[in-house]
Amino acid sequence: MKTRLVYILSFLLFSFDAYSQTDSITSNVQDSAVVQSDKQDKTVKSSSSAATHDNAVSAENLKNKADKLYSSEKYAEAIDVYKQLTVKGESSDIYYNLGNCYYRLDDIANSILWYERALLLSPGDSDIRFNLQLARTKTIDKIVPEEEIFFSRWYHSLLNMMSVTAWVWVGIVCFALALAGFLLFFLSPNIVVRKSGFYGAILLCFLTVFSNVFAYQQKTRKENRDTAIVMQNSVVVKSTPADAGTDLFLLHSGTFLEIIDMTMKDWCQIRLSDGKEGWVPTSSIEKI
Repeated sequence: MKTRLVYILSFLLFSFDAYSQTDSITSNVQDSAVVQSDKQDKTVKSSSSAATHDNAVSAENLKNKADKLYSSEKYAEAIDVYKQLTVKGESSDIYYNLGNCYYRLDDIANSILWYERALLLSPGDSDIRFNLQLARTKTIDKIVPEEEIFFSRWYHSLLNMMSVTAWVWVGIVCFALALAGFLLFFLSPNIVVRKSGFYGAILLCFLTVFSNVFAYQQKTRKENRDTAIVMQNSVVVKSTPADAGTDLFLLHSGTFLEIIDMTMKDWCQIRLSDGKEGWVPTSSIEKI
């Protein structure tokens, strides 16, 4: 019995050490995480706490002001206040409200830009997706995406079900349940319970891995920001990064595109969802 307990403790310590690697993902996702030294002066801590509280109150007051302006249909003024909040940090709710304001003002390109930014933070939000699709119906360019195989569509749908933080927490919960399953396998005298614990723990280990892979991919996409929206009324896509290049096709405001090269000054190479590529002036688009 002692040998079994020692083995279990060793296994738990090893598992905890292995899973602690996910802390790097969680720490990158949580914008409010602050590392403080135990030896920091108490006065400094008190000042920092007061400043944090004041910032939170200030942000809440700005949010309430912007919401009232939006309710009063003063959309341009609401935009100015909401943009002050974007300086304080990323928020899918604020981005979503900005998209609504621009949509009300019939500025479709900006509404799509802010809806896309909101969706990047909350990919599983159905309201954001609905409003984004509604705004896209008002764009001029109707681009038909390249055909995707079923597995690819299914994978991306699953990936976009939740945000980075949500996938990290799913991984943590699955890992904890996997440990509980292994404990049942090692400690239970009942053979049925032991088998259930073992196979359940194996399944949960796979779910833990997949959850962390999804979290990593969401985090990478959020950090890379390699997509953009056309902001000018129209822009000619060139074959080379120069005004003298051959005209390939014309894009209009609100069109979604992928940036594949930004090494040239004042020009960037883009790709549309239908596979077409070319060069546009950097000033004609804005990154999501």
